[in-house]
Amino acid sequence: MSTVRTFAGLASEIHALPPRLGDVRLVTVDGPSGSGKTTFARRLLTALAPLGSVALVEIEALYEGWTLDGAWHRLDEYVLEPHAAGWPGGFHPYDWARQAWSPRWCAVPISQVLVVEGCGSSSRAGDRLISHQIWLEATSDVALLRGVTRDGVEWEPRLRAWKRVEAAYFAEQDTRQRADLRVDGDPAQPPPYDPEVAFRTLA
Repeated sequence: MSTVRTFAGLASEIHALPPRLGDVRLVTVDGPSGSGKTTFARRLLTALAPLGSVALVEIEALYEGWTLDGAWHRLDEYVLEPHAAGWPGGFHPYDWARQAWSPRWCAVPISQVLVVEGCGSSSRAGDRLISHQIWLEATSDVALLRGVTRDGVEWEPRLRAWKRVEAAYFAEQDTRQRADLRVDGDPAQPPPYDPEVAFRTLA
C-alpha cells in the first residue's frame, strides 16, 4: 500500500537510527537509471541539513566507464573504511570525457549522515554498514525518456544497453527487496503533494 511521506519526516527517522559506519549513518539511494535518484537524494539532503552535518557521494563518479565493476570496492576503500575509523575520505573521480581517472580530489568529510546515491550504492557487501537503504523506481518508458532528455538522443542505444546491465545487477543483488524504503519515482502528474517536500512510497 502506497502512502505519502515527507522528506522532513524521513530525515528525522534517519537521525534516530543507530550509526553503523563508525559514528556515521550511511544512507543509500539506489534504483534504475532515470528513476529520480539524484533529485530524491538532493531533496533528502535539504531536509537532513537542519538536523546536523550531512555529506553526499554520487557513486557514478567511481564507475570506470559503463560498468559497475569495482565501484563499490572503490567506495569502500576510499570513503567507507576511513569513515569507519573516524577519518575523512576522498577520491579522484572518473572523467567521462577523457575516459580516465581525474587528478581532481573530491573530499568526503566526516558527517552525521552520509548519503550515497546511484546505481549499485546498496550493495550486499555494505549491509552491515548501511543504516537505511532507499530504492526508487519508475516505468521503463519514463526512465528511458529521462535519460535521453538528459544525455541526448544519440545516447539511447548506450542507455538501453546500460538498463540491461543494471537490471542483471539488481536481480543478483535483490536490491529492491532488501530496501528499507521503496519510493515511486514516477508519481501521477501533477502529484497531489509538493514533490519538493513529499514523496509517495511503494509496497
